[in-house]
Order: sequence, then structure tokens, then C-alpha cells
Amino acid sequence: MEHAPCISQIATLLADPKRSAMMWALMDGTARQSEELALLAGLSPSSASAHLGRLTAGGLLKVEERGRKRFFRLAAPEVGAAVEALASASLASAPQQLPELFKRGTTLGKPQNAPSSLFRARLCDDHLGGTLAADLYQRLVDAGWIEQLDQRVVITHKGANEFAARGLFIQALAHTRSDMACACPDWSERRPHLGGSLGAGLLQLFMQSGWLSLPNESRALQVTATGQREIGRFAKQTELEMAL
Repeated sequence: MEHAPCISQIATLLADPKRSAMMWALMDGTARQSEELALLAGLSPSSASAHLGRLTAGGLLKVEERGRKRFFRLAAPEVGAAVEALASASLASAPQQLPELFKRGTTLGKPQNAPSSLFRARLCDDHLGGTLAADLYQRLVDAGWIEQLDQRVVITHKGANEFAARGLFIQALAHTRSDMACACPDWSERRPHLGGSLGAGLLQLFMQSGWLSLPNESRALQVTATGQREIGRFAKQTELEMAL
């Protein structure tokens, strides 16, 4: 095990609530001053400086000098992905009431200190996360395109045809990775969004359509006006379908 990655140092850095609060504030890829991060974390400037120094020395943050001001940002996209994975894991490992909450679509409130730009739409690994994604997941279930069976997500025959009509072919996606579709816990919505190769395919479709874009060094996706409209009515049932 001598070549196993040493994660204890990173785990120790993130275990402190004040440091994790500052990390949350940087999750959208922006750079923030130490004074702003101190305010968000409820720390004095000197205490915040000490915590930021530890995060920087540990390789989780990098510093940008702008005149006399010091700005901090995540050291790499992988850092944001790791923090988000931990947040999702905390939901997935929660008590057994979580699947029931997912089924009912219950919202437990949004985490504090995370940038608001991350709530609407963001990268979650290789698929879409945030409010836009959680709403889409619920529409896919309501429209009968997918079914959630306990912890499994099944694509229905209707769903396979509907996705194919939009250029997403299930058989082709099945060759890209082992998990075709899954209910990925969304840390900001406390509802699931769609993961797996189908979730990745949907994100690629939305970006190729020009509905979403990803600014440099950011995990927050920008949604165009057309994207808001088109994604909002993706898998949306008509009044006739709902009446049947």
C-alpha cells in the first residue's frame, strides 16, 4: 500500500468547518479576497489568513496577487470536483429516509455559503447538476421516460424512443461506461439529478445545442435564454398526455 494516495492530509484540511465554508465560497471557480472569505466563514481577518495559508500550503488553493490585494481560488478543477463528491457522498450515506425524500421530491433547504451561481446549473462530474438538473429529473420520471426502482434508474421503452428522437441512442451510450443512468444526489437541491452515461449525454447535447456553456476555471454553467426555455420544456408533458 506504499503507493496508495495519501488523502488524510486533504481530509484533515477539509474537516475544519471554517475552512470548508471558505472552500464552499470558491466552488464556482471565482477568486475572492481573504477579507470576503473571512466574512463568509465568520472569522477574524487574522484567523482567516491562517486557515487560507494552510489550504494553500496543502495544495487546495492558489493565490493571485492583484496590487496589494490577495485573491484566493481553487487550485484546480479536480479540487472542486472532490469537494462536491464529498457533499454528494454525505447525502448518499445519510440515514435510510433519504430514498423516501428523493421519491417525494422533498427539498430540505440549500447549503449556506455556496455561491448562488452553482445552484442553478453546474458541472457534477461529467453531467448536469443544480436546480435545472433536479427539475429535469423529475420531469423525466413524470413523463415516464425513466423509472426509479429503489436505488436503480431504468430507462423505459418510451424513454428510449424519446431520447433517440433527440439524438441520444441508448445502445450507443451503453458502450461508453457501465452505469447507463443513476439518481445522483444533488447537494444543493437535496433531490436527485440524472447521472451515468445518459446524464453525460444530455449535458453534451445541451452544450452542443448552445443552451449551456462553461466559462474557464468555473464549475458554474451559464444558461442562455434559449437554453432556459428549451431545457425547461424537455420531457414536459402536454395537457393531453397528463389527462390520459
